[in-house]
Formats: sequence, structure tokens, C-alpha cells
Amino acid sequence: MTYSPVRRTLTALMLLAPVLAAQAQTPAAWPSKPLRIIVGFPGGSTPDLTARAIAEPLSKALGQPVIVENKVGAGGNIAADMVAKATDGHTLGLMINGNMTIAKILNT
Repeated sequence: MTYSPVRRTLTALMLLAPVLAAQAQTPAAWPSKPLRIIVGFPGGSTPDLTARAIAEPLSKALGQPVIVENKVGAGGNIAADMVAKATDGHTLGLMINGNMTIAKILNT
């Protein structure tokens, strides 16, 4: 499945909007180093392909590399934990499948 450049850009902006809003409150220049998108599934999966499709437009828009990292295991829970504990301010988010909506119920 291919995405049009317009769709990629709109998706990238939707994902980036909350980050930019939070960063607008700080006076320091952002981003000051490469950004990361964490994917909870292996390369070639739908979340991985989606993250890679938006990484390039984001990189061009922000002037910093956007790195897609695959952290596979536990149905995306390992990646979700990594994103939740990220304190670097340059981890954009998590790309997962819909199974995370019930992960808390299943793992309690």
C-alpha cells in the first residue's frame, strides 16, 4: 500500500502536533538532536511501514534525522514501556497495532 505525499505529510503533522505544542512553551530550540519513533513490531509490519513513511517528511520539516527503532516483543508492550519512560524529549511516540487497547486488561 502506498501513501500519497499529501497523506504522509498530514499524518506526520497529526502525530507531531502535540509534541510541537508542548515544545512551543520552552524557549530552547527544538529539536536539537535526532528524533526517534519507536515501533513495537518487526520491520515490514504495518506499524513499521507507516512510521517509515512519515519519518522522511518529518525529517525534512524539522531539519533533524528521524530514526525509526523497532523494539519487538510482548505484543508491543516493550516498546510502549520504553516510550513511557523516555525522558530525552526527542522520542516522538509509538507505532503499534490496535492490540494495545486491551493490553492493560490482559496483563493485570
